[in-house]
Amino acid sequence: MRRLRDPATGCPWDIEQDFASIAPYTIEEAHEVADAIQREAWDELEGELGDLLLQTVYHAQMGAEAGLFDFGSVTRAIADKMVARHPHVFGAESREKSSDQQTADWERIKAAERAGKAQDRVLDGVALGLPALTRAVKLQKRAARVGFDWPSTDEVLDKLIEESRELVEARDTLTQTEVEEEFGDLMFVMANLARHMKVDPEAALRAANSKFTRRFARIEDWLAETGRSPADSDLAEMDDLWNRAKAEDKARLKKPQDG
Repeated sequence: MRRLRDPATGCPWDIEQDFASIAPYTIEEAHEVADAIQREAWDELEGELGDLLLQTVYHAQMGAEAGLFDFGSVTRAIADKMVARHPHVFGAESREKSSDQQTADWERIKAAERAGKAQDRVLDGVALGLPALTRAVKLQKRAARVGFDWPSTDEVLDKLIEESRELVEARDTLTQTEVEEEFGDLMFVMANLARHMKVDPEAALRAANSKFTRRFARIEDWLAETGRSPADSDLAEMDDLWNRAKAEDKARLKKPQDG
């Protein structure tokens, strides 16, 4: 990476990059790691992890050039953090605790770390660059720790119905900006529902995307058998084929259990 970034002999593209321009690639590579895991593509995971590691190396090199940090200090910092956050492993605390208790202890230690950084507000430190659904869940978790939370999913579902009605009203009577605001409110409640139901909304949506892609591909396959494409079909036919693909999916998922 030092050679790639060398002003005299390096790659022109790499020389021009900075933290902001590389950040989107870092996010993309993290998603590709998650995608390989989601697909259980273990033969691809090694390469995807290497791509993600390269992003750390890239940022570390730019940090070294700016005199901010380097790869060694990055790895020392995360090692020190893991030791500090696991006193039951590296210190004198007892390991006799549940995973829930460990999670609570982890959050307590993180809160103390934030206090040391003058991040004294409840929602301080929740990264702006997170995917929006993930950030929504993290914000809600923080607020819940100080009691700002619905007691059960029933209240969340009631709020979901309320926000859905407000979105319909906005669609019929308000501006596009107001529609987007109401849509955001609805998505925020959906993230809250996911949190209450212990669902990772990003993972759930990735799975739904995969399911849609798989089923639509079946529609294309069946149409191709008649020498046609989706553009040659209509909604009614494709909806029927969708239901056929859905039934095929469900039968496939039941098969291992029945066997």
